[in-house]
Amino acid sequence: MNQYLIAMDSWYILEKLILIGALIGLSFFIAMYTTLAERKIAGWMQDRMGPNRAGPFGIFQPLADGGKLFFKEEITPTSSNRFLFLLGPALAMIVALITSTVIPWGASYVGETRTVALQVADVDMGILIVFGIVSVGVYGIMIGGWASNNKFSLLAAIRGASQMVSYELPMGLSLIAVLFMTGSLKMSAMVEYQMQHGWNVLYQPLGFLIFFVCALAECNRTPFDLPEAENELNFGYHQEYSSMKLGFYLFAEYINMFVSSAVMATLFFGGYDIPFFDETAWQGSALVLSALTFAVMMAKVSFFLFLFIWIRWTIPRFRYDQLMNLGWKKLIPLALINMLISAALLLFLNK
Repeated sequence: MNQYLIAMDSWYILEKLILIGALIGLSFFIAMYTTLAERKIAGWMQDRMGPNRAGPFGIFQPLADGGKLFFKEEITPTSSNRFLFLLGPALAMIVALITSTVIPWGASYVGETRTVALQVADVDMGILIVFGIVSVGVYGIMIGGWASNNKFSLLAAIRGASQMVSYELPMGLSLIAVLFMTGSLKMSAMVEYQMQHGWNVLYQPLGFLIFFVCALAECNRTPFDLPEAENELNFGYHQEYSSMKLGFYLFAEYINMFVSSAVMATLFFGGYDIPFFDETAWQGSALVLSALTFAVMMAKVSFFLFLFIWIRWTIPRFRYDQLMNLGWKKLIPLALINMLISAALLLFLNK
């Protein structure tokens, strides 16, 4: 019996290790080719070609850019704190990758002997873990700016940290109304609720809009890219970084976009739920169902990534006072009003 339990535990650990490796690989792949998509979409919007030299249609351009970063000279300022200077980009990358572990990426594969969940950790406090990890991401920016011993980098890091902290508040408040409806912090339970009652965006359009605007700010995307305002602060909090340390910061931004898109798809758009299709009535292969639900999830994520890119090349950057006014004077009151109205309606309807 003990040997059987040990074997089962070994298979469970192996399954999770494979899933973690697949998620890391998927995150890097999406981050690489989101950079290409951004440049292609920007070219289309500006009536030009975009990258088209490295491979057919420029599909090898991300590999060329990554290779260039690997072989560029690596410079560490002599007056910097070396340990923290290295910790900053590493922390930004680690935080960006860890967030994906609690997201359900597809329907579980139900085999003859065991069930394999397409989720690394299906914990009861899933969405709180997401917010807890995201809140740590501010240290990657702050440490990198401070450890560089550059006043421009420090100023940009302070602005970035205050921006992220400010927009975490309305983001969390907008989520409370969703929690009222689903009654659970578990990410898989939120998906199952939407499969039975309809997507949350139908009941919480204002909550979704607030969450999406805050996600733009959390990812430092236009019009909220004040920490990287080149015309004001040279190159932002990573002014002193080069080679792959700079690459980690740039990759972390795109991985954060990918994970934020997955979180929005899970919370408001049913996650891996296939529209107008009853997954419980599926009579075919369980493997095919898992693949279909994963493909639907990635389609929703791709849609949000397109929105991130579209907004960047459409809306100009805010001034810093406009950015803070929007967060504190507009989004927080709207999120509070949405939360109170949602609570009142649920209380009234459940009588």
